[in-house]
Amino acid sequence: MLNNFEEIQKMGKDQMDMALESLGSMSKGFQAIASEVADYQKKSFEEGSAAFEKVAATKSLDKAFEAQADYMKTAYEGFVGEMTKIGEMVTDLSKDAYKPYEGLFAKAGK
Repeated sequence: MLNNFEEIQKMGKDQMDMALESLGSMSKGFQAIASEVADYQKKSFEEGSAAFEKVAATKSLDKAFEAQADYMKTAYEGFVGEMTKIGEMVTDLSKDAYKPYEGLFAKAGK
């Protein structure tokens, strides 16, 4: 009976360690994603402000439309690139959060 209690206690400790390791990985991943989003927002705001100033400084309507079109193209490409990067970060976060459980699931599958 005592031996079973020790095994249950060890198993509970191992599971808690895995959960804490997984949560630590998730916390680091979310912090990295939040930092990346904040950096992108700052960069996007600065680029938008610069584009507005460029459009406002133009002398002709054609140049204003051209400047606006250039900004929209650049902003769209930047957005797609950023979302791709964040998607990769989320994938890495998921993999890192799952790692502590790989051995447990491998044992359960046998």
